[in-house]
Amino acid sequence: MSISFEGQVAIVTGAGNGLGRSHALELAARGAKVVVNDLGGARDGSGASSAAADEVVALIKENGGDAFAHGANVAKYDEVQDMVKQTMEKWGRVDILINNAGILRDKSFTKMELSDFQLVMDVHVMGSVNCTKAVWDIMREQNYGRILMTTSSSGLYGNFGQSNYGAAKMAVIGFMNTLVIEGHKNDIRINALAPTAATRMTEDLMPQEVLDMLVPEAVTAGALTLVHKDSPNRLILAAGAGGYASAHLYETEGVFLPQEKQTADHVQATLEEINDPAGQQEFIAGSKQGEKFLGKAMAYLQSLK
Repeated sequence: MSISFEGQVAIVTGAGNGLGRSHALELAARGAKVVVNDLGGARDGSGASSAAADEVVALIKENGGDAFAHGANVAKYDEVQDMVKQTMEKWGRVDILINNAGILRDKSFTKMELSDFQLVMDVHVMGSVNCTKAVWDIMREQNYGRILMTTSSSGLYGNFGQSNYGAAKMAVIGFMNTLVIEGHKNDIRINALAPTAATRMTEDLMPQEVLDMLVPEAVTAGALTLVHKDSPNRLILAAGAGGYASAHLYETEGVFLPQEKQTADHVQATLEEINDPAGQQEFIAGSKQGEKFLGKAMAYLQSLK
């Protein structure tokens, strides 16, 4: 195996089933020591059980690897801190964090209770924030870290009945984008995975012949690409059924309107030019947008001289 995780320690959340289980097993097969985190709840977040995580740990150990289970609820920072504390006491470092834990509370927005919106945000967004915060200074001191966010096409593009899930999955992209900037000098790289796989989340949404193609292992191949020592940085990788693609946010070149034309009427009249994809860019920081617009304004002032 050319990609190896020998000597590294990985924390995988939501690792009792589905994608997280697949990630944990493959990391261990390639030499990583793995913390198998799973609250053990149903896919809507209800209930708790250690059975699934314990089974994954047992499989890893049977195959000669090293792992332990922890049932931290990622939405509760004190429980996440305890998980990381136990990891440091046992192995002394954390090299990889895969933020995979998630739940679904699908309903159209008009029928959705705000409590269901809040819970999904707490698990996906604050769960990723809590786990990342708990390992961030450890990775900074090591001058090494690899963090994976789990996003979704529902967040990137939208999906009926998933306003809560979509909002959460887009939020982790914004979180990633800033962490990439802040973690750069300490070789902390952050990427995002947009998976399509047959898991508990999708088992009643697709016909069986399609589900048979959507094996979690196909997605895990992408996940491991994003957390090894030579990983990219700030990449959104879509993966599923053997297909792999990258997703990007671009901004068009746009237009400049002098002050007397900065009205809704003139903006409306120039929408076609505003939307023109020629010269569009992928920015690596929010400040780049301001630099572009100020550059256009400066160029306009120079043209008046």
